[in-house]
Amino acid sequence: MANVADTKLYDILGVSPTATENELKKAYRKLAKEYHPDKNPNAGDKFKEISFAYEVLTNPEKKELYDRYGEQGLREGGGGGGGMDDIFSHIFGGGLFGFMGGQGRSRNGGRRRGEDMVHPLKVSLEDLYNGKTTKLQLSKNVLCSTCNGQGGKTGAVQKCTACRGRGMRIMIRQLAPGMVQQMQSVCTDCNGEGEVISEKDRCKKCEGKKVVKEVKILEVHVDKGMKHGQKITFGGEADQAPGVDPGDIVLVLQEKEHETFKRDGSDLHMTHKIGLVEALCGFQFTLKHLDGRQIVVKYPAGKVIEPGSIRVIRGEGMPQYRNPFEKGDMYIKFDVEFPDNNWISPEKLSELEDLLPSRAKAPVISGDAEEVDLQDFDVSQGSSGGHRREAYNDSSDEESGHHGPGVQCAHQ
Repeated sequence: MANVADTKLYDILGVSPTATENELKKAYRKLAKEYHPDKNPNAGDKFKEISFAYEVLTNPEKKELYDRYGEQGLREGGGGGGGMDDIFSHIFGGGLFGFMGGQGRSRNGGRRRGEDMVHPLKVSLEDLYNGKTTKLQLSKNVLCSTCNGQGGKTGAVQKCTACRGRGMRIMIRQLAPGMVQQMQSVCTDCNGEGEVISEKDRCKKCEGKKVVKEVKILEVHVDKGMKHGQKITFGGEADQAPGVDPGDIVLVLQEKEHETFKRDGSDLHMTHKIGLVEALCGFQFTLKHLDGRQIVVKYPAGKVIEPGSIRVIRGEGMPQYRNPFEKGDMYIKFDVEFPDNNWISPEKLSELEDLLPSRAKAPVISGDAEEVDLQDFDVSQGSSGGHRREAYNDSSDEESGHHGPGVQCAHQ
């Protein structure tokens, strides 16, 4: 069951605190049909109770207030306005005056839960492959041991008289006859705490704050096969506060970029450069794995490696999380580097051609044909269309008598 301060409204609809919005709708429709005044004149205020519960639980802001603080949260959040105070009185008992006197606390006495503390933890790919144990130093609030989280000696804590212990002040301003505006703000006398401690009675260690800063050292275990974004949780280790269950410290793994490998699930990917002779005649190279092992990669002569082709080494990928003896695969993409121009003499080139597979037969040329030459092209210089336009502009300038660059005649 979800940790909520009060379940009264959930009980009215007959659902659990973990009910989804669709479940709330189904429950409301079913009960509304049964207790609608037009169909059930003896239903009394039951239909109002159902409608009020549905209105609160389907409103995210009101639901959060109710789950955390019960009726008190709805009152402070303005949930009793708009003519609904009679419903409050009927469901929870006592009117608005009774609440402002300190009534209407959680029926089940549930404690609020503090916020989680989320921190990123940077890890290398080696850490995720081999596993790692490290220590992390954090600063957090803990209950003062001198005053046991009371802020002062026994009896020193008094309810704030300005806000009557609620931490919030409610002001009502008349806008027009019969029209008022209700506003609430944090009480400045107690800074929203609802309690005050005289200066002479405050704890010397925490100065009445009830908590002190403490350095916490956590031993973090990064297991083999963990992934980027995975969370490591330390339950109840977040900031402490009086009357509040501490939240969790959550560490989120942030994988650092690796110079050789890229991870894809349980697989590893890398790129390796080879020369043309290696692509044609086989090769052998060594590879340092993430656990420090030297792996010898061999490829037999006679099996050609095409540029951009991929080969796989089974079982040399990342270990699986919580099953480290099972590993993914390693994929190697080959970048074949071709030699520069004039790397071989014409005589040797003829000999090389005799060793390579025969070339395709030359096409049969029939009719008129024009022979052209292929030239080197620099991608950074753009396409040749720009050069043609420039030549056209130059000739236009000469014909028109203009010498300025790029000036053309205007045609009427």
